[in-house]
Amino acid sequence: MLGKFSLGKWGLIGGAVLTIVGIVAYATNNPTLNLVGFFYGIPLLLGGAALKAAELKPVPLLTPTSPEVLQLRQAQATPTLKQLYADVTRYRYGTEAHLVETLQRLQLSPNDKERPVLVGIYETDRSGRYALVLRFESPYFDLEAWQARQDKISRFFGPGVTAEISSPGPNTIDVALVVA
Repeated sequence: MLGKFSLGKWGLIGGAVLTIVGIVAYATNNPTLNLVGFFYGIPLLLGGAALKAAELKPVPLLTPTSPEVLQLRQAQATPTLKQLYADVTRYRYGTEAHLVETLQRLQLSPNDKERPVLVGIYETDRSGRYALVLRFESPYFDLEAWQARQDKISRFFGPGVTAEISSPGPNTIDVALVVA
């Protein structure tokens, strides 16, 4: 639940409010509120700023999920696909990009500058089977490089999942994780 809200944003807002209350209390000679404002407001403000600096926003849904596909997800999605969906659609802290470790294990991330970037996801129905589609901007790895790793991607995301790789446009790769 907390992953859907930016903790950095709320820390900044709460810290700013308490700090302003402390400053106003100091100016009006109210020592109790002054202490609350300074001892809680400033650390909360700094903590919120630190979280905001280390924040990774959720990946956007490229198309809304229909009720039929939502039912397919609930009925067919593997625990791995459910966890993957939950991880990329929430705020993350202290990581540079989504799926960094996954891309490294699949040998698609030789360094931080040449790594594919997850730019969106969507869910779809593939012949009655649930599919989670990950869209990557991949200027350094072409379709053939991704297809060479197709079996490895299928194994990585666990039993009961098949990877289908396509390219909807230049430097764009769609990895459809289809429940088998």
